[in-house]
Amino acid sequence: MNAAMIPAHSPSPADRPWLASYREAGIVTELPPLLHASLAAMVHERCQYFAAQDPKRPAFTCVAPNGMNGSLSFAEVDALSDAFAAYLRQVLGLQAGDRVAVQLPNSLSYPVVAFGVFKAACVLVNTNPLYTEAEMVHQFNDANVRALVLVDMFAHKLPGVLQKTGLKHVVLAGVPEFFPVIPRAIIRLVQKVWYKTLPPVTVPHLRLRDALAQGQATLAKTPARTYWQDLTPDQLALLQYTGGTTGVSKGTMLSHSNLLRNVQQIRAMGASHIEDGRECVLTALPLYHIFAFTTNLLGFIASGARNILIPNPRPVQNLQRAVENYPLTWITGVNTLFNGLLNEEWFVAYPPRKLKASIAGGAALHAAVGKRWREVTGTPIAEGYGLTETAPVVSFNPLQGKQREGIGIPAPGTELRLVDDNGRDVADGGPGEIWIRGPQVMLGYWNSPAETALMLHDGWLASGDVAVMDADGFLRIVDRKKDVILVSGFNVYPNEIEDVIAQLDSVQEAAVIGVPDEHSGEVVRAYVVPHPAHADNFDVQAVLAHCKTMLTGYKVPKSVLIRTELPKSPIGKVLRKNLKAEVRAAVQAGQKP
Repeated sequence: MNAAMIPAHSPSPADRPWLASYREAGIVTELPPLLHASLAAMVHERCQYFAAQDPKRPAFTCVAPNGMNGSLSFAEVDALSDAFAAYLRQVLGLQAGDRVAVQLPNSLSYPVVAFGVFKAACVLVNTNPLYTEAEMVHQFNDANVRALVLVDMFAHKLPGVLQKTGLKHVVLAGVPEFFPVIPRAIIRLVQKVWYKTLPPVTVPHLRLRDALAQGQATLAKTPARTYWQDLTPDQLALLQYTGGTTGVSKGTMLSHSNLLRNVQQIRAMGASHIEDGRECVLTALPLYHIFAFTTNLLGFIASGARNILIPNPRPVQNLQRAVENYPLTWITGVNTLFNGLLNEEWFVAYPPRKLKASIAGGAALHAAVGKRWREVTGTPIAEGYGLTETAPVVSFNPLQGKQREGIGIPAPGTELRLVDDNGRDVADGGPGEIWIRGPQVMLGYWNSPAETALMLHDGWLASGDVAVMDADGFLRIVDRKKDVILVSGFNVYPNEIEDVIAQLDSVQEAAVIGVPDEHSGEVVRAYVVPHPAHADNFDVQAVLAHCKTMLTGYKVPKSVLIRTELPKSPIGKVLRKNLKAEVRAAVQAGQKP
C-alpha cells in the first residue's frame, strides 16, 4: 500500500483537558498519516536510512555481565533479517500469516529473528524463555505455531514439547550469537563447563547461522521485499500472550497499525528529548515483553538509536558494565529496576553522564523512588501506563512543562473515560475504571470471542484499572480493580500503602494485599524486604508507626511480614497474586492466613 493512501487517525472532538499540556510540552495533538504500511516496511526503511548515513552505525549491542559484547549495525540487521525471512518462506515453506514463536532473551538474535518474521509476512508469537514445558505446549497449540526459535540453554524442554504439539521446525540460537569469535568462544565455554547451562540437543534442529545461510542463498532469486510488499496496516503482526479474567493465557492480537501507531504515540510524547540518530537506550527489560518490545525495539529503531541489550538484569550488578561503558541517553524500566540501581553504590556514585530521561512502566513507580532517581541522575523520569491490549502505551507523563505524580496524560489519538461498575462516566475527580479507545487498541483475543467481549465494549477497551483524573487531564492510578481491598465496606488501594511504606529508608521493597478477616471482611497485610543496611535490625513497629501518621486507620496494615524477596514477573513487576495464593492455600489447609 502506498503510504499516502493510509488514513490518519481522527480523535474524538470531545473535550480533552490534557490538550493544554500538549501545547506546553510541545506534543502534537493529532497523529500524522502512517509513513509505512507494515512493520517490515518500517524496519527496512529505517535500517536503510541510517545505514546510508554510516554503514557501520551500530543498531544493537549485547553486553554480558563481564563487559564482553557484540554488535550489529543497521545494515547487518537489515540484511540478516532479510535472510531469516527468506529461510521461513523459501526453505521452510511457511505462508503469510503463519505463526512463528520466538523464545529468546535479550540478544543480537532477537531483532534479527523478530524483524525477519515480520518481513516474511508471518505472525510473531513472543514467548518467555523461562516458560515451563506445559506453558509452551499451551501457547504453541493455541497459536498453531509452525516454527520455533529457541535459546539453546533451554533445549532440554524440546522433546516433551514436540511430542505434544504440531511444531515441526526448530531453530536454536546462543546468547553470544554474532559476538566476535573469541568472546563468543569464552562465553560458550563458561556456559558449558562452569555453569553447565548448555544441555545436549536430542531433537532435529538447525542453528540460527545455518538457517540464515540457507535463506541468504535464495535472496538473489526472490528478494525479501516480495514477501511483505503487499502487507496492509490492519493485518495481524503479533500474538502477545497475557493472562485474563479466567486465568488462562490468551493471545492478544496486535496489528501492524496498532504497533506503528503506538510507536508514533511514544515518539510524540518523548519528542522533546529524542534526536534521531543520537540516542542510546539501555534495554534491561526483556524484549519478549510488550513494554520493551514496542518502546525499545520498535520505538528506538525508528529513531536510529543504539540499543544496549542486557540478557539477564538479575542481579542488578549485571548492568554495571553497560552503564559504565556506553553513552546512555535513555533508560526504560520498572519500579524495582530503578530502585535496585539506586541501591547500588557504583550507580549512585557515577550515574550515566549523558542520560536525558527515563521511562517507568509495567507497575506503579513509587514516589520515593522517582524523587530519588531525579536527585541522583539530575534527569526526569516519566511514568507511563499501558496494557498488552494497547500495544502497550495509553498515557505518559510529559518530559517538559507540567509534570505530576501519576501516569500522565493520554497519548495523542487516545480517547479515555473513567466509568463506574455500570459503565457510566464517574463524576469529575472521582475514581473509575479506565476505558480506552484509540488506534493502539487490540483487534481482540486469538480464538477467544468470549474473552474479547469482556474487554471490548463498542470500541472501548475496559482496562480493569481504577484511576482518578484531575482538572488538567492528568491521571493517577488508584489500583487494579481485582487488587482493591474491601475493609468494612471501604475500598483500600494497595498502591497507596506501598507508596507510603517505600518512603522509609529501611525498606527496599514492599507489597500489600488483603487477607480474610471475620470482623471486617478483609484487613491489610504488608510484605516488606528490608534494605540490606537494616536487615539485621529491621523494626516492624517503625513501619506501622509511619503508616499511622500517613494513613487513616482502616488503611494501616494489621500485619507486616518480612521477606528476603518478593515474587516478581520477568520484567520485575511484583506479583501480588502469588502472595494472595499463599494466603488462599493457608486458608484451605485450615491454617490462620
